[in-house]
Amino acid sequence: QVQLVESGGGSVQAGGSLKLSCTASGYTLSSCGMGWHRRAPGKERELVSTISSSGTTTYADSVKGRFTISQDNPRRTLYLQMNSLKTEDTAVYYCAWRSCTPYDWKYWGQGTQVTVSS
Repeated sequence: QVQLVESGGGSVQAGGSLKLSCTASGYTLSSCGMGWHRRAPGKERELVSTISSSGTTTYADSVKGRFTISQDNPRRTLYLQMNSLKTEDTAVYYCAWRSCTPYDWKYWGQGTQVTVSS
């Protein structure tokens, strides 16, 4: 079992920055990466960014150049630095842990709200 706890959400004006954190615990299995997802009101869940165990990153087109994902392996902490925030970034952000077998997002955090006002 993997426990994921997010923090760092809040309210910010457009153009501002926030940094989300996600601390993982309880696992001994190998992970095939971690990622950040978000769900905006009335919209489908969106994959925002991923990072593999080797540090390879991916980003949704909507956040490229503005968001940076990183991880601190010894502390088992995942981060998402969000800069130049836009009102359309408003959502609940979830960190997730990807299992290797099956290759899927298996564990999720409880989510943290990010609200960007104009």
